[in-house]
Amino acid sequence: MSDQMGETRSFAFPTDTPDSAKEVIQYVYEALKAKGHDPIMQLVGYIISGDPTYITSYNNARSLIRRVERDEILEEFVRFYVEQHEKKLR
Repeated sequence: MSDQMGETRSFAFPTDTPDSAKEVIQYVYEALKAKGHDPIMQLVGYIISGDPTYITSYNNARSLIRRVERDEILEEFVRFYVEQHEKKLR
C-alpha cells in the first residue's frame, strides 16, 4: 500500500463556474448558441416545463442550470427587462 493512504488530500474545484442566476443564464445561453439552438426558445421551454432536456449538456450547461431554481431564473429575466425598460424611459 502507498504511504499516502493516511494523508489528508485536498481537491481544487474550478472557481470559474457561474454562481448567480445571471451568470448561469449567460453561460447556458452561450452553450445553447454554440450548439446551434435558439437559446430564448430553449430557456422558455425549460422554465415552463422544468424539463432539463431543453438545455444542452454541452459544457455542463444542463447541470449548471439545474443548480438554480426556475423562479430565480424568471426573476432575473423580469429584473433585466424592467431595468432596461426604465433606462429607455429616462
